[in-house]
Amino acid sequence: MAITHSLARNVTTNATLGWVFVGSVALIAAVSLLMAPLIGGVLALIAAGILAVPAVWRRDWRVMLPWPLGSVVVLGVTARTLGVVPEISGYVAISSVALAAVVELDSFTGVEMSRRFAVLFAVMTTIAFQSWWTVAGYYSDQLVGTSFIGSQAELQWDLVAVVAVSLGMGQLFMWYFDRIEHVGSRHRPVVPEEVS
Repeated sequence: MAITHSLARNVTTNATLGWVFVGSVALIAAVSLLMAPLIGGVLALIAAGILAVPAVWRRDWRVMLPWPLGSVVVLGVTARTLGVVPEISGYVAISSVALAAVVELDSFTGVEMSRRFAVLFAVMTTIAFQSWWTVAGYYSDQLVGTSFIGSQAELQWDLVAVVAVSLGMGQLFMWYFDRIEHVGSRHRPVVPEEVS
């Protein structure tokens, strides 16, 4: 039980894991920018920035997103960069980055959202990210000679798939945070620090 408490409810443990994830995504971004298409590195940089925003905004290294969300961001970005099931891992990467942005809005700003609205807002944000990703892919195909975009039908199925993945991830995280009450969730805020 002590391990569960430390991993789920301790602010310092959450922050340490959060910074490990920020470092991992920043390293992936650097490798991707040096060795892979530029667009993957840009996604990783955006992910690292979003993971680090709460600590920078509050000027406290302990203020981080709940680490399970950070781990999904790292998993999606890493799998996308390494080319492991690139379509699905790309959807997971984009959806997790969008979900992280929504959780930050809900947890660290004055914005208040119901759980269901937060999931729907995360889906809408994911669609917006996917649209930007598609535009970036188009320009990458035109300017650099990559082949990210195959056909219009493929783009439409990409949007359907990314909506399905983001809905699934949103529901999973809503279920997780309602049952575990992880540090950084609505019922266990990071600020002020909890006494461990």
